[in-house]
Amino acid sequence: MDVFIGMWSFDSMDAFLFNASRAFCSPIGLFIQIQGFFICLALALGWALASFVRSKEIRRLKESIKSGNEFAFLCYDINDLEHSNQVNLPRVSVVMPLKGFGEHNLHNWRSQITSLYGGPLEFLFVVESTEDPAYHAVSRLIKEFEDDVEAQIVVAGLSTTCSQKIHNQLVGVDKMHKDTKYVLFLDDDVRLHPGSIGALTAEMEKNPDIFIQTGYPLDLPSGSLGSYCIYEYHMPCSMGFATGGKTFFLWGGCMMMHADDFRTDRHGVVSGLRDGGYSDDMTLAAIAGAHKRLITSPPVAVFPHPLASDLNFGRYWNYLRKQTFVLESYTTRVNWVMNRALFSTHCYLSWGFVAPYFMSGIHVAAALRLYFKGYSFGEAALPCTGLLLAGCLAICTVIELLSMWNLTRIEVQLCNLLSPEAPPLSLASYNWCLVFIAMLVDNFLYPVSAMRSHFSQSINWSGIRYHLKDGKINKIERSKEKGPKFTDLGGKHLYGKKGAPNNGSFLRSLSRTFVHWRQPKKYDV
Repeated sequence: MDVFIGMWSFDSMDAFLFNASRAFCSPIGLFIQIQGFFICLALALGWALASFVRSKEIRRLKESIKSGNEFAFLCYDINDLEHSNQVNLPRVSVVMPLKGFGEHNLHNWRSQITSLYGGPLEFLFVVESTEDPAYHAVSRLIKEFEDDVEAQIVVAGLSTTCSQKIHNQLVGVDKMHKDTKYVLFLDDDVRLHPGSIGALTAEMEKNPDIFIQTGYPLDLPSGSLGSYCIYEYHMPCSMGFATGGKTFFLWGGCMMMHADDFRTDRHGVVSGLRDGGYSDDMTLAAIAGAHKRLITSPPVAVFPHPLASDLNFGRYWNYLRKQTFVLESYTTRVNWVMNRALFSTHCYLSWGFVAPYFMSGIHVAAALRLYFKGYSFGEAALPCTGLLLAGCLAICTVIELLSMWNLTRIEVQLCNLLSPEAPPLSLASYNWCLVFIAMLVDNFLYPVSAMRSHFSQSINWSGIRYHLKDGKINKIERSKEKGPKFTDLGGKHLYGKKGAPNNGSFLRSLSRTFVHWRQPKKYDV
């Protein structure tokens, strides 16, 4: 079927492209596309500022090393490593809620328990039951380091009033040493640097007004589109953690708090988490905001986060669903309003980011059709504004990707300086074409996931389905048959046989290939 536009005859596809291209040059279309330019440039600016903060820390580390401090990755003042200073360090309890066992867990746990913090330090690995594959893996790890590390595994049982992760955290807090001053909550996929615990503790000691200290992961994509979507999802958030100090953001993978806040239930931290809490970080961030308490993120608190080699697109979607679902949980009316604002803003900006690329695609396709048919823009009554807009978007995209690349490069360099004993990280494995595709995919799917979460009010998290009512968990369903067998990011096996060790591949990976970092003997309880 031919369609006449001006004096020329085109088929229906040509007509659609030309009409759409002209429509996208209308005032509304121009606004949407120019808005997309500003979104790209705003992201680029945010990553540039984050790069500045991280690079300042790199320069500080290098200057300390040049001045003769070979232990700058532990502390900037080498005098702090004197025995007289180390013996006065406060006791820290590290609580790690576990679920399942995957390919990176052993390395991550080893990086945690081989911390070079010089003060009293205990590790509490908390599992739901002895049937969890993590139970046997951690038991062997603790036995391997029993002469060097004060660690124990705690069986928490099933949660009934909150998420299983929060339940495990609170049980771990109940079991911590009576003299503990600070409690550090870590996810089992966090890979710590040798001086991370010391750096967090030093900041808490320096400023007692700090309510929570946090950090953020540096995702290491495994090569799949799903892993790059995870990386792209985290990168815009990373600029909120690269402030070098005060922040309003909180990541549940790394949170250091005053132990007495839990002993006394200050600000309702225990009751707020225990009574219907779904997300630990969102709940604690809401409490901090309500009571005007300080959250900080030191510039050295960036942690390598290797993603599972078999992280497929389905597992990425499940992860995105869990991330958008946290906005459905809230503690107060003000918290509800804030979450609704975040929900609306994120959805608007996500599709506002994607729409200009669709429009530019139409502009370019229409221009190519004209070119191959031998027509000019004037002959087809098609304005050249569309190509100009597409060119501007391409320039903004290149600036945005360069800024993202630069921040990733700087964070990789910082991580290498903070963990000099570890194999160096590299940017060589990053595929920036997949990063660009992931940007479009993730921003398109975020509103879809957010709206599904809003209308469903339930989520399956590691084989447990949580139902919300008035922002809190009011029903918990467990079913191994209906739930996933692996976690989303780490690809961890969620279920094992009671009392049975894992398979031979785990035993081989646990063979004596450890590189021991020596630390003071464990303290008497």
